[in-house]
Amino acid sequence: MPLSPAALPPLPPLPGTPAPVWPASTTLLSPGDPAVGGVGLAELADRFGTPVYVIDEAEVRARARAWRAALPDADVAYAGKAFLSRAMIRWVEEEGLLLDVCSAGELDLAAHAGFPAERIVLHGNAKSPADLRAALRLGVGRIVLDSAGEVARLAALVPAGTRQRVLLRVVPGVAAGAHAAVRTGVEGQKFGLPVAGGEAEEAVARILGQPRLELTGLHCHLGSQITSTGPYVDAVRRLVDVLARIRDHHGVTFPELDLGGGFGIAYREGESALDPVAYATRVTAELALRCAHADLPVPRLTVEPGRWIAGPAGVALYRVVAVKHTGARTFVAVDGGMSDNPRPALYGVRYTVRLVGRAPAQPTRPVTVVGRHCEAGDVLAEGVELPRDVRPGDVLAVPASGAYQVSMASAYNLVGRPPVVAVADGRARLLVRRETPADLRSRDVGE
Repeated sequence: MPLSPAALPPLPPLPGTPAPVWPASTTLLSPGDPAVGGVGLAELADRFGTPVYVIDEAEVRARARAWRAALPDADVAYAGKAFLSRAMIRWVEEEGLLLDVCSAGELDLAAHAGFPAERIVLHGNAKSPADLRAALRLGVGRIVLDSAGEVARLAALVPAGTRQRVLLRVVPGVAAGAHAAVRTGVEGQKFGLPVAGGEAEEAVARILGQPRLELTGLHCHLGSQITSTGPYVDAVRRLVDVLARIRDHHGVTFPELDLGGGFGIAYREGESALDPVAYATRVTAELALRCAHADLPVPRLTVEPGRWIAGPAGVALYRVVAVKHTGARTFVAVDGGMSDNPRPALYGVRYTVRLVGRAPAQPTRPVTVVGRHCEAGDVLAEGVELPRDVRPGDVLAVPASGAYQVSMASAYNLVGRPPVVAVADGRARLLVRRETPADLRSRDVGE
Protein backbone atom coordinates (compact mmCIF):
# COMPACT_ATOMS: atom_id res chain seq x y z
CA MET A 1 0.00 0.00 0.00
CA PRO A 2 1.16 3.61 -0.55
CA LEU A 3 2.85 5.27 2.37
CA SER A 4 0.73 7.78 4.23
CA PRO A 5 1.34 11.50 3.58
CA ALA A 6 2.61 11.86 7.14
CA ALA A 7 5.38 9.37 6.36
CA LEU A 8 6.63 11.29 3.36
CA PRO A 9 9.46 13.82 3.24
CA PRO A 10 8.60 17.49 2.64
CA LEU A 11 8.34 18.89 -0.86
CA PRO A 12 11.43 20.43 -2.54
CA PRO A 13 12.73 23.87 -1.52
CA LEU A 14 11.56 27.09 -3.11
CA PRO A 15 13.21 28.06 -6.40
CA GLY A 16 16.53 29.84 -6.09
CA THR A 17 17.57 27.98 -2.94
CA PRO A 18 20.13 25.16 -2.86
CA ALA A 19 18.58 21.73 -3.18
CA PRO A 20 19.39 18.85 -0.81
CA VAL A 21 21.58 16.04 -2.11
CA TRP A 22 20.54 13.54 0.58
CA PRO A 23 17.07 12.00 1.00
CA ALA A 24 14.88 13.98 3.37
CA SER A 25 14.73 11.00 5.75
CA THR A 26 18.50 11.17 6.42
CA THR A 27 19.31 11.30 10.12
CA LEU A 28 22.33 10.65 12.32
CA LEU A 29 22.19 7.57 14.54
CA SER A 30 25.48 8.64 16.13
CA PRO A 31 28.36 10.87 15.04
CA GLY A 32 29.49 9.71 11.61
CA ASP A 33 26.72 7.12 11.30
CA PRO A 34 23.89 8.41 9.06
CA ALA A 35 20.69 6.52 8.39
CA VAL A 36 18.28 6.75 5.45
CA GLY A 37 14.71 5.60 5.81
CA GLY A 38 15.48 4.70 9.41
CA VAL A 39 18.27 2.24 8.50
CA GLY A 40 21.96 2.92 9.08
CA LEU A 41 24.04 3.12 5.92
CA ALA A 42 26.98 1.29 7.47
CA GLU A 43 24.61 -1.46 8.56
CA LEU A 44 23.33 -1.77 4.99
CA ALA A 45 26.88 -2.05 3.67
CA ASP A 46 27.61 -4.85 6.13
CA ARG A 47 24.35 -6.66 5.48
CA PHE A 48 24.23 -6.50 1.67
CA GLY A 49 27.90 -6.03 0.79
CA THR A 50 29.38 -3.32 -1.37
CA PRO A 51 28.90 -1.76 -3.78
CA VAL A 52 25.20 -1.48 -3.03
CA TYR A 53 22.54 1.00 -4.06
CA VAL A 54 19.98 2.15 -1.50
CA ILE A 55 16.62 3.60 -2.59
CA ASP A 56 14.43 5.52 -0.16
CA GLU A 57 10.84 4.57 -1.03
CA ALA A 58 9.34 7.54 0.80
CA GLU A 59 11.55 9.95 -1.16
CA VAL A 60 10.45 8.41 -4.46
CA ARG A 61 6.81 8.73 -3.50
CA ALA A 62 7.16 12.29 -2.22
CA ARG A 63 8.85 13.38 -5.41
CA ALA A 64 6.20 11.74 -7.56
CA ARG A 65 3.54 13.54 -5.51
CA ALA A 66 5.37 16.84 -5.90
CA TRP A 67 4.88 16.71 -9.67
CA ARG A 68 1.29 15.53 -9.37
CA ALA A 69 0.52 18.39 -6.99
CA ALA A 70 2.23 20.97 -9.18
CA LEU A 71 0.43 19.82 -12.34
CA PRO A 72 -2.92 18.35 -11.26
CA ASP A 73 -4.43 18.76 -14.74
CA ALA A 74 -1.48 17.22 -16.59
CA ASP A 75 -0.10 13.73 -17.07
CA VAL A 76 3.14 12.91 -15.25
CA ALA A 77 5.03 9.99 -16.79
CA TYR A 78 7.95 8.51 -14.89
CA ALA A 79 10.90 8.08 -17.27
CA GLY A 80 11.84 4.48 -16.55
CA LYS A 81 15.28 4.73 -18.16
CA ALA A 82 16.45 6.53 -15.01
CA PHE A 83 15.92 3.39 -12.92
CA LEU A 84 13.42 0.60 -13.38
CA SER A 85 12.50 -2.34 -11.20
CA ARG A 86 9.22 -4.04 -10.36
CA ALA A 87 9.06 -2.18 -7.07
CA MET A 88 9.69 1.20 -8.72
CA ILE A 89 6.99 0.43 -11.29
CA ARG A 90 4.54 -0.37 -8.49
CA TRP A 91 5.41 2.81 -6.58
CA VAL A 92 4.86 5.12 -9.53
CA GLU A 93 1.62 3.36 -10.45
CA GLU A 94 0.30 3.76 -6.90
CA GLU A 95 1.21 7.45 -7.03
CA GLY A 96 -0.87 7.93 -10.19
CA LEU A 97 1.94 8.37 -12.72
CA LEU A 98 2.21 7.13 -16.27
CA LEU A 99 5.30 5.14 -17.31
CA ASP A 100 7.70 6.09 -20.08
CA VAL A 101 9.75 3.20 -21.56
CA CYS A 102 12.28 2.81 -24.38
CA SER A 103 12.42 -0.89 -25.29
CA ALA A 104 10.66 -4.21 -25.38
CA GLY A 105 12.70 -5.17 -22.31
CA GLU A 106 11.33 -2.28 -20.26
CA LEU A 107 7.86 -3.06 -21.61
CA ASP A 108 8.22 -6.67 -20.54
CA LEU A 109 9.18 -5.69 -17.01
CA ALA A 110 6.24 -3.28 -16.81
CA ALA A 111 3.87 -5.99 -18.02
CA HIS A 112 5.17 -8.48 -15.45
CA ALA A 113 4.75 -5.85 -12.75
CA GLY A 114 1.11 -5.40 -13.81
CA PHE A 115 1.39 -1.77 -14.94
CA PRO A 116 -1.64 -0.79 -17.09
CA ALA A 117 -0.48 -0.79 -20.71
CA GLU A 118 -2.74 2.11 -21.66
CA ARG A 119 -0.71 4.28 -19.24
CA ILE A 120 2.59 3.49 -20.96
CA VAL A 121 4.42 5.70 -23.48
CA LEU A 122 7.02 4.06 -25.74
CA HIS A 123 9.99 6.16 -26.90
CA GLY A 124 13.10 5.50 -28.93
CA ASN A 125 14.91 6.88 -31.96
CA ALA A 126 15.55 3.39 -33.39
CA LYS A 127 12.72 1.21 -32.18
CA SER A 128 13.14 -2.32 -33.50
CA PRO A 129 10.30 -4.37 -35.02
CA ALA A 130 10.32 -6.36 -31.78
CA ASP A 131 9.85 -3.16 -29.77
CA LEU A 132 6.91 -2.07 -31.93
CA ARG A 133 5.28 -5.49 -31.98
CA ALA A 134 5.54 -5.75 -28.19
CA ALA A 135 3.95 -2.31 -27.80
CA LEU A 136 1.06 -3.21 -30.10
CA ARG A 137 0.57 -6.63 -28.52
CA LEU A 138 0.39 -5.14 -25.03
CA GLY A 139 -1.73 -2.17 -26.11
CA VAL A 140 0.44 0.72 -24.97
CA GLY A 141 -1.29 4.08 -24.77
CA ARG A 142 1.14 6.11 -26.89
CA ILE A 143 4.04 5.42 -29.25
CA VAL A 144 6.32 8.37 -29.94
CA LEU A 145 7.34 8.41 -33.60
CA ASP A 146 10.89 9.63 -34.05
CA SER A 147 11.43 9.61 -37.82
CA ALA A 148 9.49 9.82 -41.05
CA GLY A 149 10.43 6.25 -41.97
CA GLU A 150 8.97 4.94 -38.73
CA VAL A 151 5.50 6.13 -39.74
CA ALA A 152 5.01 3.50 -42.45
CA ARG A 153 6.80 0.79 -40.46
CA LEU A 154 4.47 1.18 -37.51
CA ALA A 155 1.34 1.54 -39.63
CA ALA A 156 2.16 -1.75 -41.38
CA LEU A 157 2.23 -3.55 -38.02
CA VAL A 158 -1.04 -2.16 -36.63
CA PRO A 159 -3.81 -4.79 -36.95
CA ALA A 160 -6.56 -4.04 -39.47
CA GLY A 161 -9.58 -2.35 -38.00
CA THR A 162 -7.63 -0.75 -35.14
CA ARG A 163 -5.79 2.52 -34.63
CA GLN A 164 -2.67 3.22 -32.58
CA ARG A 165 -2.36 6.57 -30.86
CA VAL A 166 0.96 8.23 -31.57
CA LEU A 167 2.90 11.41 -30.83
CA LEU A 168 5.52 12.92 -33.13
CA ARG A 169 8.84 13.89 -31.57
CA VAL A 170 9.98 17.23 -32.94
CA VAL A 171 13.13 19.28 -32.41
CA PRO A 172 12.18 22.85 -31.44
CA GLY A 173 15.71 24.25 -31.72
CA VAL A 174 16.17 25.03 -28.02
CA ALA A 175 19.62 24.37 -26.56
CA ALA A 176 19.49 23.09 -22.96
CA GLY A 177 21.27 20.52 -20.83
CA ALA A 178 24.35 20.18 -18.67
CA HIS A 179 26.55 18.44 -21.27
CA ALA A 180 26.72 18.41 -25.08
CA ALA A 181 25.97 14.67 -25.11
CA VAL A 182 22.54 15.21 -23.53
CA ARG A 183 21.31 18.30 -25.42
CA THR A 184 18.56 16.83 -27.54
CA GLY A 185 16.42 19.89 -28.33
CA VAL A 186 18.69 21.20 -31.09
CA GLU A 187 19.25 20.21 -34.70
CA GLY A 188 22.14 17.97 -35.66
CA GLN A 189 21.54 15.09 -33.25
CA LYS A 190 19.80 11.76 -33.63
CA PHE A 191 16.42 12.43 -32.04
CA GLY A 192 13.21 13.71 -33.57
CA LEU A 193 12.42 15.82 -36.62
CA PRO A 194 13.45 19.49 -36.82
CA VAL A 195 10.84 22.20 -36.86
CA ALA A 196 13.23 24.39 -38.83
CA GLY A 197 13.23 23.29 -42.46
CA GLY A 198 9.76 21.75 -42.39
CA GLU A 199 10.67 18.09 -41.73
CA ALA A 200 8.37 17.91 -38.71
CA GLU A 201 5.35 19.23 -40.60
CA GLU A 202 6.03 16.88 -43.52
CA ALA A 203 5.94 13.96 -41.07
CA VAL A 204 2.65 15.23 -39.64
CA ALA A 205 1.15 15.05 -43.13
CA ARG A 206 2.41 11.47 -43.51
CA ILE A 207 0.88 10.38 -40.22
CA LEU A 208 -2.45 12.01 -40.99
CA GLY A 209 -2.50 9.98 -44.21
CA GLN A 210 -2.25 6.68 -42.31
CA PRO A 211 -5.72 5.44 -41.29
CA ARG A 212 -4.25 3.05 -38.71
CA LEU A 213 -2.46 5.83 -36.83
CA GLU A 214 -4.11 8.46 -34.67
CA LEU A 215 -1.85 11.48 -34.16
CA THR A 216 -2.77 12.98 -30.80
CA GLY A 217 -0.03 15.56 -30.42
CA LEU A 218 3.60 16.60 -30.49
CA HIS A 219 6.47 15.55 -28.26
CA CYS A 220 9.84 17.11 -27.55
CA HIS A 221 12.70 16.54 -25.14
CA LEU A 222 15.21 19.32 -24.69
CA GLY A 223 18.01 17.53 -22.85
CA SER A 224 19.02 16.47 -19.37
CA GLN A 225 19.97 18.11 -16.07
CA ILE A 226 18.12 21.36 -16.86
CA THR A 227 17.67 23.48 -13.73
CA SER A 228 15.81 26.53 -15.09
CA THR A 229 12.35 26.94 -16.60
CA GLY A 230 13.42 29.26 -19.42
CA PRO A 231 14.21 26.57 -22.02
CA TYR A 232 10.80 24.94 -21.51
CA VAL A 233 9.04 28.29 -21.96
CA ASP A 234 10.97 28.80 -25.21
CA ALA A 235 9.92 25.34 -26.37
CA VAL A 236 6.25 26.09 -25.66
CA ARG A 237 6.41 29.24 -27.79
CA ARG A 238 7.91 27.42 -30.74
CA LEU A 239 5.66 24.38 -30.49
CA VAL A 240 2.45 26.41 -30.32
CA ASP A 241 3.55 28.12 -33.54
CA VAL A 242 3.89 24.64 -35.10
CA LEU A 243 0.46 23.64 -33.81
CA ALA A 244 -1.04 26.76 -35.36
CA ARG A 245 0.57 26.04 -38.74
CA ILE A 246 -0.69 22.45 -38.64
CA ARG A 247 -4.20 23.73 -37.90
CA ASP A 248 -4.00 26.18 -40.80
CA HIS A 249 -2.59 23.65 -43.31
CA HIS A 250 -4.45 20.49 -42.30
CA GLY A 251 -7.50 21.67 -40.37
CA VAL A 252 -6.66 19.60 -37.27
CA THR A 253 -5.89 20.48 -33.68
CA PHE A 254 -4.18 18.12 -31.27
CA PRO A 255 -5.36 17.39 -27.72
CA GLU A 256 -1.90 16.60 -26.28
CA LEU A 257 1.53 18.18 -25.90
CA ASP A 258 4.39 16.25 -24.29
CA LEU A 259 7.30 18.47 -23.22
CA GLY A 260 9.48 15.57 -22.03
CA GLY A 261 11.66 15.83 -18.97
CA GLY A 262 15.32 16.49 -18.26
CA PHE A 263 14.64 18.18 -14.92
CA GLY A 264 17.88 18.78 -13.05
CA ILE A 265 18.83 17.80 -9.50
CA ALA A 266 21.67 18.71 -7.14
CA TYR A 267 24.66 16.37 -6.99
CA ARG A 268 26.81 18.50 -4.68
CA GLU A 269 26.04 20.83 -1.79
CA GLY A 270 24.98 24.29 -2.92
CA GLU A 271 23.72 23.23 -6.34
CA SER A 272 20.19 24.06 -7.42
CA ALA A 273 17.46 21.86 -8.83
CA LEU A 274 14.44 22.53 -11.00
CA ASP A 275 11.35 23.27 -8.90
CA PRO A 276 8.06 21.65 -10.06
CA VAL A 277 5.92 24.54 -8.84
CA ALA A 278 8.01 27.13 -10.68
CA TYR A 279 7.94 24.95 -13.79
CA ALA A 280 4.17 24.47 -13.61
CA THR A 281 3.49 28.16 -13.03
CA ARG A 282 5.60 29.43 -15.93
CA VAL A 283 4.96 26.69 -18.46
CA THR A 284 1.20 26.42 -18.04
CA ALA A 285 0.81 30.20 -18.11
CA GLU A 286 2.88 30.46 -21.29
CA LEU A 287 0.99 27.59 -22.90
CA ALA A 288 -2.39 29.17 -22.13
CA LEU A 289 -1.24 32.60 -23.35
CA ARG A 290 0.25 31.35 -26.62
CA CYS A 291 -2.76 29.16 -27.38
CA ALA A 292 -5.10 32.07 -26.74
CA HIS A 293 -3.13 34.27 -29.15
CA ALA A 294 -3.21 31.52 -31.79
CA ASP A 295 -6.90 30.76 -31.17
CA LEU A 296 -6.06 27.17 -30.29
CA PRO A 297 -7.50 24.94 -27.57
CA VAL A 298 -4.98 24.34 -24.79
CA PRO A 299 -3.65 20.78 -25.16
CA ARG A 300 -3.28 18.48 -22.19
CA LEU A 301 0.31 18.64 -20.99
CA THR A 302 2.53 15.65 -20.28
CA VAL A 303 5.88 15.83 -18.47
CA GLU A 304 8.42 13.05 -17.96
CA PRO A 305 10.48 13.34 -14.75
CA GLY A 306 12.89 10.45 -14.24
CA ARG A 307 16.15 11.61 -12.67
CA TRP A 308 14.23 14.18 -10.59
CA ILE A 309 12.21 11.41 -8.93
CA ALA A 310 14.77 8.62 -8.65
CA GLY A 311 18.09 10.45 -8.38
CA PRO A 312 17.85 12.11 -4.94
CA ALA A 313 16.19 8.97 -3.53
CA GLY A 314 19.32 6.86 -4.08
CA VAL A 315 22.58 6.48 -2.17
CA ALA A 316 25.49 4.36 -3.40
CA LEU A 317 27.71 2.66 -0.81
CA TYR A 318 31.29 1.60 -1.49
CA ARG A 319 34.08 0.16 0.62
CA VAL A 320 37.56 1.63 0.50
CA VAL A 321 40.12 -0.81 -0.92
CA ALA A 322 43.27 1.32 -1.01
CA VAL A 323 44.60 4.78 -0.19
CA LYS A 324 47.52 5.96 -2.31
CA HIS A 325 49.60 9.14 -2.07
CA THR A 326 51.16 10.17 -5.38
CA GLY A 327 53.00 13.46 -5.19
CA ALA A 328 50.58 16.08 -3.94
CA ARG A 329 47.52 13.94 -4.71
CA THR A 330 45.71 11.38 -2.61
CA PHE A 331 43.72 8.66 -4.33
CA VAL A 332 41.05 6.71 -2.45
CA ALA A 333 40.16 3.58 -4.41
CA VAL A 334 36.84 1.84 -3.83
CA ASP A 335 35.37 -1.54 -4.78
CA GLY A 336 33.09 -0.17 -7.50
CA GLY A 337 33.45 2.40 -10.22
CA MET A 338 32.52 2.89 -13.84
CA SER A 339 30.89 -0.54 -14.11
CA ASP A 340 28.15 0.57 -11.72
CA ASN A 341 28.36 4.30 -12.50
CA PRO A 342 29.66 5.26 -15.95
CA ARG A 343 28.33 8.83 -15.75
CA PRO A 344 31.54 10.50 -14.50
CA ALA A 345 33.45 8.97 -17.42
CA LEU A 346 30.71 9.81 -19.93
CA TYR A 347 29.72 13.30 -18.81
CA GLY A 348 32.33 14.44 -16.30
CA VAL A 349 29.79 14.32 -13.47
CA ARG A 350 31.18 14.61 -9.94
CA TYR A 351 29.45 13.63 -6.74
CA THR A 352 29.32 14.32 -3.04
CA VAL A 353 31.18 11.64 -1.01
CA ARG A 354 30.93 11.06 2.74
CA LEU A 355 32.59 8.68 5.18
CA VAL A 356 29.94 6.70 7.07
CA GLY A 357 30.00 4.21 9.93
CA ARG A 358 32.42 5.99 12.22
CA ALA A 359 33.36 9.47 13.39
CA PRO A 360 36.59 10.72 11.77
CA ALA A 361 39.57 11.20 14.06
CA GLN A 362 41.37 13.72 11.84
CA PRO A 363 40.45 16.80 9.76
CA THR A 364 39.64 16.51 6.08
CA ARG A 365 41.78 17.02 2.99
CA PRO A 366 40.93 16.99 -0.74
CA VAL A 367 41.16 13.55 -2.34
CA THR A 368 40.23 11.88 -5.60
CA VAL A 369 37.88 8.93 -5.24
CA VAL A 370 38.57 6.42 -7.99
CA GLY A 371 37.09 3.11 -9.08
CA ARG A 372 38.60 -0.33 -9.46
CA HIS A 373 38.62 -0.57 -13.25
CA CYS A 374 41.50 -0.51 -15.71
CA GLU A 375 40.72 2.96 -17.05
CA ALA A 376 42.36 6.26 -16.14
CA GLY A 377 38.94 7.87 -16.51
CA ASP A 378 37.40 5.68 -13.80
CA VAL A 379 37.02 8.59 -11.37
CA LEU A 380 33.94 8.94 -9.16
CA ALA A 381 34.72 12.25 -7.47
CA GLU A 382 37.64 14.65 -7.66
CA GLY A 383 38.66 17.18 -5.04
CA VAL A 384 36.21 15.95 -2.41
CA GLU A 385 36.96 16.42 1.28
CA LEU A 386 37.50 13.22 3.25
CA PRO A 387 39.16 12.71 6.65
CA ARG A 388 42.92 12.26 6.63
CA ASP A 389 42.47 8.97 8.47
CA VAL A 390 40.31 7.37 5.75
CA ARG A 391 41.56 3.81 5.37
CA PRO A 392 40.84 0.47 3.69
CA GLY A 393 37.63 -1.06 5.02
CA ASP A 394 35.88 2.29 5.50
CA VAL A 395 32.46 2.78 3.91
CA LEU A 396 31.86 5.77 1.64
CA ALA A 397 28.37 6.99 0.75
CA VAL A 398 27.53 8.82 -2.49
CA PRO A 399 24.12 10.54 -2.48
CA ALA A 400 22.01 11.52 -5.51
CA SER A 401 22.77 8.09 -6.97
CA GLY A 402 19.31 6.78 -7.78
CA ALA A 403 19.22 7.61 -11.50
CA TYR A 404 21.27 6.54 -14.53
CA GLN A 405 23.75 4.49 -12.51
CA VAL A 406 22.34 1.01 -12.04
CA SER A 407 20.34 1.44 -15.27
CA MET A 408 23.56 2.17 -17.23
CA ALA A 409 25.74 -0.34 -15.36
CA SER A 410 27.80 -2.97 -17.16
CA ALA A 411 29.85 -6.07 -16.38
CA TYR A 412 33.14 -4.46 -17.38
CA ASN A 413 36.12 -6.54 -16.14
CA LEU A 414 33.42 -9.16 -15.39
CA VAL A 415 32.50 -7.28 -12.23
CA GLY A 416 28.86 -8.07 -11.54
CA ARG A 417 26.32 -5.31 -11.23
CA PRO A 418 25.45 -4.31 -7.66
CA PRO A 419 22.23 -5.02 -5.77
CA VAL A 420 19.49 -2.47 -5.10
CA VAL A 421 17.96 -2.26 -1.63
CA ALA A 422 14.83 -0.33 -0.65
CA VAL A 423 14.49 1.30 2.76
CA ALA A 424 11.27 2.46 4.41
CA ASP A 425 10.09 2.85 7.99
CA GLY A 426 13.27 1.41 9.49
CA ARG A 427 13.29 -1.72 7.33
CA ALA A 428 15.38 -2.76 4.32
CA ARG A 429 14.50 -5.23 1.61
CA LEU A 430 16.30 -6.44 -1.49
CA LEU A 431 14.79 -5.24 -4.80
CA VAL A 432 17.47 -6.37 -7.24
CA ARG A 433 20.05 -9.00 -6.27
CA ARG A 434 23.76 -8.75 -6.96
CA GLU A 435 24.92 -10.16 -10.31
CA THR A 436 27.16 -13.15 -9.59
CA PRO A 437 30.01 -14.86 -11.48
CA ALA A 438 27.54 -17.67 -12.19
CA ASP A 439 25.19 -15.16 -13.85
CA LEU A 440 28.01 -13.93 -16.04
CA ARG A 441 29.19 -17.45 -16.93
CA SER A 442 25.67 -18.52 -17.87
CA ARG A 443 25.78 -16.25 -20.92
CA ASP A 444 28.98 -17.82 -22.21
CA VAL A 445 27.81 -20.85 -24.20
CA GLY A 446 31.28 -22.25 -24.87
CA GLU A 447 33.58 -22.74 -27.84
